[in-house]
Amino acid sequence: MAAASTRYPWYKKEDTDAFFALFQNNIANFIVIAITMLGMGFPASIVYGQVLPGAAIAVMVGNFYYAWSAARLARRESRTDVTALSYGISTPVMFVFLFGVLLPAKQLTGDTELAWKVAVAACFISGAIEAAISIIGRWVQYHLPRAAMLGAVAGVALTFIAGEMLFKTLEVPIIGLLVLAIIIVGLVARVSMPFKLPTSLFAIVVGTAMAYLIGDAGSERFSDAFTHLGFYPLLPNMAWFEGLGLLFSGMLAVLTVVLPITLYNAIETMNNVEAMEAAGDKYDVRECQAVDGVGTMIGALFGGVFPTTVYIATVGAKWMGAGRGYSLLNGAVYALATMTGLIAALAAIIPVSVVAPILVFVGMSMIATAFQANDTRYYPAVALAMLPYFANYIMTRFNRGAGEVVSDISSAIVVMGQGAMFMAILLGAMTVSVIDHQFRRAAVFAAIASGFSFVGLMHAPKLAFNAAPDFMLGYLAMALLFMYFSFQEAPHKR
Repeated sequence: MAAASTRYPWYKKEDTDAFFALFQNNIANFIVIAITMLGMGFPASIVYGQVLPGAAIAVMVGNFYYAWSAARLARRESRTDVTALSYGISTPVMFVFLFGVLLPAKQLTGDTELAWKVAVAACFISGAIEAAISIIGRWVQYHLPRAAMLGAVAGVALTFIAGEMLFKTLEVPIIGLLVLAIIIVGLVARVSMPFKLPTSLFAIVVGTAMAYLIGDAGSERFSDAFTHLGFYPLLPNMAWFEGLGLLFSGMLAVLTVVLPITLYNAIETMNNVEAMEAAGDKYDVRECQAVDGVGTMIGALFGGVFPTTVYIATVGAKWMGAGRGYSLLNGAVYALATMTGLIAALAAIIPVSVVAPILVFVGMSMIATAFQANDTRYYPAVALAMLPYFANYIMTRFNRGAGEVVSDISSAIVVMGQGAMFMAILLGAMTVSVIDHQFRRAAVFAAIASGFSFVGLMHAPKLAFNAAPDFMLGYLAMALLFMYFSFQEAPHKR
């Protein structure tokens, strides 16, 4: 009888609610990926035939693993109420890869296939980094100020996500402004939508209907969408390997985005797993970081370009009483939806002008989170960390001609944009340290910035010794100044 009472079920009714909650989040990400990449000029063969199948493989592998991990925990603790960890594409990281990796790669190469291969390689490297971080994740979390990291991500959100998508929103104002109003009412003011529909779903339905009514999207668009239905096999390819060669031969600037956002992803995994421990299910944080990294790498082997992570939504699934069934179903459904072209059909039906206002909110929320997650005294650090990506946005918009185009504004725009994420994090970290009167720590970050400038990770178009000597000396001067104040304060601390 005891054995029967502790039998961990494959599926239970509570898994259904948890599945739909997770499904809505993941389907939105898949559709946004498709619409955004098509809008950037990537062909359907890459988007539907490579990127989405790769993402589906990563989601399936991770969900199946975490379902197995939940069963292992249930057996070890003789419990039936264990909830599997939710898993999928990290939304903030997804946008950083879209606008901080894929778009710059396309602008620099001028070739969508080469850009995709570079992004696949970057994704593979991101997964490898997160797997490695599983060994030192807590040390990184302790030493890297949250204000600096979130401020840097907020810089991407302000320019490439909220700003860029607001432009897209206003290209068709009658649709864009209406959808934006729905988003503000429902997601910002948290007012319930008619029929108790989720705000994003209601916005998409209303916006899409309006687009077809006013002729912004013709009936042929709707009929053409069904031509995307078909069979998209989940097959591995060598794009990741070819992309590594391209990445290390002339696209190393992309890695300045990959490293910090991977650190962010790893720390978010840590936070989400710890939240589940507080809710009653204790998983190994290091194992989860390693699994997220390996899942990302496997997705890249199949053409995927987006890192995956444990979701904070797991706590919601726990409250619903879900087990492992919702995780198993989620993995299977995404594999089938991708292989049959269902996601491709949905993405073809929905116009960009309808999705853009939703992405404006995503950018807004990322910026707001950067401030909300930090004490008010660190707000200046967050603000400073956001600024380098303004230069990066201008630089990438003018591609290789940026230096001549913006020379009348400032000669610093291009060099600020090179390695903007590193510059953002290090400036933010220095500011946090100074606010806390930890001047020696600030000097260390300044010295790191000087070293990065010396080898070309910042303020230079490529890696080289003595790549940016003026910046190297400038950061060294900052380090010396911080050390001076450190010695000045020392007597007062005795």
